[in-house]
Amino acid sequence: MRLNANALPFYHKLASVLVILIGIGFLVIISKDLLSPIIFSCLFSILLLPLAAFLENRLKLPRGAASMLAVLLLLAAITLIVYVVGSQIGTLADDWPQFKQQVFSSLSDLQHWISRKYHINAHKQLNYVQSATSQVLSSGTSVVGATLLSLSSILLFLIFTFIYTFFFLTYRRLIMTFLVSVFLEENSLVVHDIVEKVQFILRKYILGLFIEMIIVCTVVCIVFWALDVKYAILLGLITGLFNIIPYLGIFTALLLSSLITFATAAVAGKVFLVIITLVITHLIDSNVLLPVIVGSKVKINPLITVLGVVIGEMIWGISGMFLSIPVIAVMKIVFDRVESLKSWGLLLGEEERQSRKKAVVLTLENTPGE
Repeated sequence: MRLNANALPFYHKLASVLVILIGIGFLVIISKDLLSPIIFSCLFSILLLPLAAFLENRLKLPRGAASMLAVLLLLAAITLIVYVVGSQIGTLADDWPQFKQQVFSSLSDLQHWISRKYHINAHKQLNYVQSATSQVLSSGTSVVGATLLSLSSILLFLIFTFIYTFFFLTYRRLIMTFLVSVFLEENSLVVHDIVEKVQFILRKYILGLFIEMIIVCTVVCIVFWALDVKYAILLGLITGLFNIIPYLGIFTALLLSSLITFATAAVAGKVFLVIITLVITHLIDSNVLLPVIVGSKVKINPLITVLGVVIGEMIWGISGMFLSIPVIAVMKIVFDRVESLKSWGLLLGEEERQSRKKAVVLTLENTPGE
């Protein structure tokens, strides 16, 4: 006896979908160490594919040598960015005594305010601070161990990411043949269309993010330098790098920039100028740069973007925040080209103006006349 899927009750379908989603989510969480570098490698290989093809076709290099050279150039670019940021952070260490003095002064002012507002004397506050400090110091060994473990994990993550990128570039034709052979022959054109669209969208998206990052970093550095804000280059780099994370990154950069400015300048006016500058930068970036540079490449509505970033952070942490938008973009491309999933593609995308006008016309037509 054959069961008709349409004859199943709604709660059966809902239960099946929920079980599948829970299973996929569980597998994704426990496979983070494997899947995260693989997805990053896919993005890097798509970005480096034109360069590897140029080295292979124009310079007549073997495919392995062209792929290795492309990966090494990417590694050199990332190393340069890390070196510039690290050198700026190193200069910040010179102001560490001033930073401690400013923190102690602020804590003293906060102590007096708590004493006046809540009638808690300074002696009780000092005892609480000392007990908290002793707990932190007692766990110092575990903190150092966790830090070393995270550094080693990051190093292994980068090593495997670049290794996977090299292999993806080297065996790209084999991977493409496999993707086509998995599906039926009549679907080969759709598979080719999806793969080409994914490559085009992700490459343009990554390049758009990179251009946006350079523009934001340059503008913030110039404005902070004109306002005589100390460590203008460092704060501009922080803003540009964190701005890659949609919506949430700019607020993290705002918090870090405000703290660094407060610790080094100790002038409330400078902190206020930093906050105003980053807020205006975010408004211009989200309403002008993002739609023009990135929005035209990946049309995902802001609600899905924020939800994707939050869910990505819950599942994979920081790496999940970076990967959420590319993964959603790939899902939208697949949904738009599969007949049974087109409604989900509409949900992920933005509302088109033509659809809005059509909805307004239908509403007016369905409204009873007076």
